[in-house]
Amino acid sequence: MLTLNCPYCGVNADETDLHGEGEAHLKRHGPGSSDDEFHDYLFQRQNPKGVHFERWRHIYGCGKFFHAARCTATLQVFGTYSAQTLEPPQAIKDTITAARPGWSWGDFS
Repeated sequence: MLTLNCPYCGVNADETDLHGEGEAHLKRHGPGSSDDEFHDYLFQRQNPKGVHFERWRHIYGCGKFFHAARCTATLQVFGTYSAQTLEPPQAIKDTITAARPGWSWGDFS
């Protein structure tokens, strides 16, 4: 079972207390965007085997959104962090690099 630490309330919650909200760090397009931009926002998602950044909500806890960095193949969690950040904290990027040599944030940004 997947267990994530909520960075806001500090609870280690299993996936039954959380709700997956999809890919993290997406550029959201609003009114005035082109059809292509809106199409890409709605339908073009990464679905990698390996390191992935996801948006989660602690629905049966504090109710806040947060991001998690994890491996989709092994369920290894590299860390969780505030949903208001534009990229993962350096400590999480360092943890991923230590576990997955050759990994680069540039592949995601």
